[in-house]
Amino acid sequence: MGTREGGEESQDLLQRREDVRQANFLELFVDLVLVFALAGVVTRVARDIVSEDIVVRWRAMAYLLVLSLPLIWLWVTTAHITSWFDPRRRKIQWIVLASAFGMLVMSTSLPSAFIGRGWAFVLPYVILQLGRPLILIPALRGHPLQQIYRRALPWNVVSAGIWFAGVTVSGGARAAVWGAAVTMDVVAAQLRWPMPGAAGPPVSAWATDSKHHLPERYQQFLMIALGESLLAVGTTFTSQPISLATSALLVVMFLSTVLLWRIYFYRSGQILAEALATARDRDAAGRATGTAHVLMVLGIVTTTVGFEALMKHPHGLPQPAWLVATLGGPALFLYGRIRLERIVFNRLSLRRVAAIAALAVAAIPLNFAPPLAASVVAGLILLAVALADAHHAAGHPPEAPSPAH
Repeated sequence: MGTREGGEESQDLLQRREDVRQANFLELFVDLVLVFALAGVVTRVARDIVSEDIVVRWRAMAYLLVLSLPLIWLWVTTAHITSWFDPRRRKIQWIVLASAFGMLVMSTSLPSAFIGRGWAFVLPYVILQLGRPLILIPALRGHPLQQIYRRALPWNVVSAGIWFAGVTVSGGARAAVWGAAVTMDVVAAQLRWPMPGAAGPPVSAWATDSKHHLPERYQQFLMIALGESLLAVGTTFTSQPISLATSALLVVMFLSTVLLWRIYFYRSGQILAEALATARDRDAAGRATGTAHVLMVLGIVTTTVGFEALMKHPHGLPQPAWLVATLGGPALFLYGRIRLERIVFNRLSLRRVAAIAALAVAAIPLNFAPPLAASVVAGLILLAVALADAHHAAGHPPEAPSPAH
């Protein structure tokens, strides 16, 4: 009797509404929190990257990864939960609301996360990592998905110990320990939480659903990052003395954001849902899609940090760390976009490879040019990619997806 009732409860959670393409209001609420969170990461990192201390400047780039990845990971795992389960169910709604609140608390700790407010950053993350499996495991009795959360829970317990250990130290040491913890979380999930002597789970948490909800959530993920970029740089512009250089930077930043959007959506991002729906191995395609989008979002956040640094110091010569952010951010975005092209069309985008090489080569002379030049060069390279895409598509019917998986 108990098994049958448990099976009915799991089917109730998994019963989807008819239209699963669009995000519901709770999911959009999580998106708003992520905008605030990523803007907080940019503000925190931009504060250090303009420091007079060279060690602090370079350490800021490591801080960017350590602070942004846990927040991004919580968003990704929440998106997978709302993709698998029916968000009309009260249990799922509470999980989504708790995830949003946890991300909000973590965001408020960002300014001093490596000094005094480490617990405010760690506790919400650990509680969510442990609490969500503990809630879902009993509710999934009799369903293959239960095994996934059973496998994830021991890994999350070990990870929690590492996160807590990071709070006992401060500064760079804390960043290193937390970096190891979030790396373990992401890698273990990518490997489907391996257990000694146990076969792989019969289903995968990363397999995409057949109704396009998760692919569209990833598209919204990119829009969140682009919106955060406009928010962060626009806010900095309002607090800076208005000059020709800062005004030009604002224009270049806006145009660069538009180009990033254009490069993403045409054409792989535009037909991502169709490509994943026809993929033979939705597990592999889902993992690869998540990785590609995380890389692109990190690229956008890094680019925003570069614009923040240039906006605060528009004159003189740029620091190498600023160039790494200004040029490395678009390069990381393009690398993620190359991986997305591989998923959707099973090919290597040589245009984007050439653009990454051009960004790397341009870094050398830009060390001796005004800060504005770095943003202009990066924008021109992105424009060249967008124009090459348009030229490739001209005169041809819209390309259909041809995924390898």
